[in-house]
Amino acid sequence: MKRKALTLLLIMGLCVGTASAQFGFGIVYDPTNYANALLRYAELEQQLVQLKNSYTQLVTQYNLALQMSRNLQNMPARYEAQFSQWRNGSALNTFGNTGTWITGINSGQIASVNPGYQQATTQLLPYNPNQLSGMNADELARVHSQYATVQLADGANTTAMATIGSIRGNAQDIQTQIGNLEQDSLSNDPDLNTEVSVLNKINAAGVLTLRTLQDSNKLLASMLEEQTVLAKQQREATANTINADIQRQASMTANMTQVSGTLTDSLQNFRMP
Repeated sequence: MKRKALTLLLIMGLCVGTASAQFGFGIVYDPTNYANALLRYAELEQQLVQLKNSYTQLVTQYNLALQMSRNLQNMPARYEAQFSQWRNGSALNTFGNTGTWITGINSGQIASVNPGYQQATTQLLPYNPNQLSGMNADELARVHSQYATVQLADGANTTAMATIGSIRGNAQDIQTQIGNLEQDSLSNDPDLNTEVSVLNKINAAGVLTLRTLQDSNKLLASMLEEQTVLAKQQREATANTINADIQRQASMTANMTQVSGTLTDSLQNFRMP
């Protein structure tokens, strides 16, 4: 009976100790849980350091973006400038033969360019067929070359007039677009100074530059065409001079041979009366 009583008391004591530990009246040390808690604490410290670094980086980026988003003050007063206005061609029309020319060279319309050029220039008359048939090969070739020079010059001149007129006709619209681009570039409106808006203005400026370069290339091509016709005309003049000298030398040689032969025959056949 005593053994049974001691055993029961021991069991009750163990139960009471276990219960007190579970309800907070005692401490149970678990090394595994403690190690895991330390690891989680170290991870939290690292995350906190990363959050601080990210916050510092974000603040720096924000301050930089804020600084770069500030506009210059009084941009129109600092940078806006006045440029010369486009001037169209003008001329007196005393005999009524320059008005269509002016219309064509200011508009570029072929319906005005061609008749305007013909009215203001001397017309090239055609040769009579009988006159052409009476020419030798050299004269006929020279006439054909001279006609080609005049007709090529007419074509180059009308092309230049159409090019100049086309540029003048569109000049006002281009000036308006450049003015709009200038106003948007100098504006302090936040909607016109966003990153996308600035890129759009840069693209628009690039397109206008390309269009201007294209017009300049057209003018240069027209000038080169006219210079080519002038070079052809100068070449013809030089070639005609050389050909005339060659013909003169050939004629002189033939004439001298004929004169020498005639004189020799006259001397050999001469007899004193």
